[in-house]
Amino acid sequence: MDFIEECIFNSVLCFLWITYLWEAYLSYRQRNLYKSVVKVPDEIQSILDQENFEKSRLYQLDKSNFSFWSGIFSQMETMFILLLGGMPFVWNLSGRILSRLGYGTDYEICQSLMFLVVATLYSAVTSLPWALYSTFVIEEKHGFNKQTLGFFLKDTIKKLIVTMVIALPITALLIYIIQIGGDYFFIYTWIFTFSVSIFLISIYADYIAPLFDKFTPLPEGQLRTEIENLAASIDFPLKKLYVVEGSKRSSHSNAYFYGFFKNKRIVLFDTLLEDYVPMNEKKDDNADGDQQATDGEDNVSDQQATDGEDKKENEETLSEEKPEMNEDKKNRKIGCNNEEVLAVLSHELGHWKLNHILKNLVIGQVNTLLCFMVFSFLMNRTELYTAFGFQTKSIFIGLIIIFQFIFSPYNELLSFCMTVLSRRFEFQADAFAKTLHQAEKLKSALIKLNKDNLGFPVADWLFSAWHYSHPPLLERLKALGKTD
Repeated sequence: MDFIEECIFNSVLCFLWITYLWEAYLSYRQRNLYKSVVKVPDEIQSILDQENFEKSRLYQLDKSNFSFWSGIFSQMETMFILLLGGMPFVWNLSGRILSRLGYGTDYEICQSLMFLVVATLYSAVTSLPWALYSTFVIEEKHGFNKQTLGFFLKDTIKKLIVTMVIALPITALLIYIIQIGGDYFFIYTWIFTFSVSIFLISIYADYIAPLFDKFTPLPEGQLRTEIENLAASIDFPLKKLYVVEGSKRSSHSNAYFYGFFKNKRIVLFDTLLEDYVPMNEKKDDNADGDQQATDGEDNVSDQQATDGEDKKENEETLSEEKPEMNEDKKNRKIGCNNEEVLAVLSHELGHWKLNHILKNLVIGQVNTLLCFMVFSFLMNRTELYTAFGFQTKSIFIGLIIIFQFIFSPYNELLSFCMTVLSRRFEFQADAFAKTLHQAEKLKSALIKLNKDNLGFPVADWLFSAWHYSHPPLLERLKALGKTD
């Protein structure tokens, strides 16, 4: 390894340690608050009692301690991989596997896909113990986990298969485009990745999410009518309303909307709805002679959904869910009432009305184009490959080295800037909800959701400035108060 290669490799190692130590320092500051602030501060006594404050403090402290140890493991793992030549080893191993299958090293795309499979399997195995501990120790201890071990493992395997089915052809096409694209391949790769992103966003909720969760149309009723009226009042082209059965995994609340142009859908997690009873529970209650009526369901934020699954799959899912889940849900009132659901939706629809999603999309695409352009200048620099122990150049390895390691300072800076922008967008969406006369109900909803998810209301200013894409609860309540 010559001087330039040493400089490249040592610079990467140095920055990785700087980043790790910075993150560890920020976490240390926040963890000290979890340990030292044991009484409800005077300014939030009106919205949070001591019991809920203590629950949220202990939950966040457990998560912070877990993050500390998992962070050390991740950093040490990365160091060993880089220092011991883990990436070249896996690349050569992939070549040997292909040779046994009758393919030579000139099949670059095949070797790249084999590398991706081996690396993904390794990552899945090494991350599994941490995921198990997080789910079945921390989340279980604090009453959020609703999964059995069998359900968790089946879900993990399913996610791995779906990831591979999507990632392998996309990776193969990306490499092929770079191979044949000539000097301006970065334009074609940008067009390709943009098209793939739009395609995946379009099909996610209808074809991918249903593989993991069940969702049903929101029943006719007062809440549905009010949501439709809200959407119509701001010209939001709402086509469908769904409720996703998130409670089979966790008690955490969530929701999101998706779709392009005149085809928007809203998906609400059942855990977000105060009086919602899942269809499975209704069937059980009817079998026992109990008739339960549920009017509303709804609220918005982000993640999975599922369409239709047959009766056999429903029974399978029920047998895998925790038996105490139904009883726990009945004993603990969570979620928001109809008016609060509308207030939260007003905030979420504010993101659409104020073009926040479009702005983020434009920023992301400009960034992608610039990164591919810089990649085109660097991909043929031999020293970048030899610095990491590779004897030959490969497009896929070049993508990993440049995007993951060489761009890491830029990625950290961009991530911080996007966090700052995200917080600004959140304040603007809150202000939009205020213009719809929803400020008071939004305040109430934010307080409820903070309690339900055991959010700790006291944040270190530096930790929150670096990490929080959403402003802390107190800042949002204060800003909503100013707009009253």
